Amino acid sequence: MEYLFSEPYDLDLPDSNICYFPSFLSTALADAYFNTLLTETKWQQDEIRLFGKTHPQPRLTALYASNSKSYSYASICMQPLKFTETLVEIKQKIEAVSTIKFTSCLLNLYRDGKDSNGWHADNEKELGKNPVIASITLGQERMFHLKHRSDKTLKHKILLQHGSLLLMQGETQHHWLHQIPKSARPMEKRINLTFRVIQ
Repeated sequence: MEYLFSEPYDLDLPDSNICYFPSFLSTALADAYFNTLLTETKWQQDEIRLFGKTHPQPRLTALYASNSKSYSYASICMQPLKFTETLVEIKQKIEAVSTIKFTSCLLNLYRDGKDSNGWHADNEKELGKNPVIASITLGQERMFHLKHRSDKTLKHKILLQHGSLLLMQGETQHHWLHQIPKSARPMEKRINLTFRVIQ
C-alpha cells in the first residue's frame, strides 16, 4: 500500500481545525520522497530583516506552483517554479483526503537543529480568508509548537513524524501562531512541504 489513510488525530484546540495523520505516507514512500526532494529541489536561502538588521534565514526554502502567483512573507517575495512530478504526486495524495485543490507549495529544508522557523501564522493576503495549509514532514522528526494569540494559557506541542500530514483549516491561522523551535540535540535534515492555495 503506497500510503495509509490512518484515522486523523484531531488536536481539539479552541478556535481551530487541526488534524494530524501520523502515518499518512508509508516509511518506504516517505524515504523515497525525502531523497528525491533533497536533490531535485532548487533550494535558496533568503535574507530576512529583524529589528533593523539583516540575517540569513535559518533554513532553506523553495516555492513551486501550478500557476505563476508569487508568495510574500517576512519582507521576502518568492517567485514559483513549476511543480515537479514528485510534488504533483504528493499533492494528489493530500487532495484525496482534504478535498482541496492546492496551487502552491512552500518547501522548507531544516539542515540541523539550529535551523528553525519563528512564531508566525500563515495568514498572508495571498492565501485568502480561512486558508487551508497541508504540511508534510519528511526526514527528522521535529517539535511543532502552537500558542493562542489572545489566550496565553492555550499552548500545545506535537512531534511531527516522518511521513506525517498536519492539516490546518478554518479559523486556525486567525487565532493561533506556530513555530519549529531550535534544538540543542543532534538533528538530521528535515524537509517540510506546506501546500496552500494562492489564486
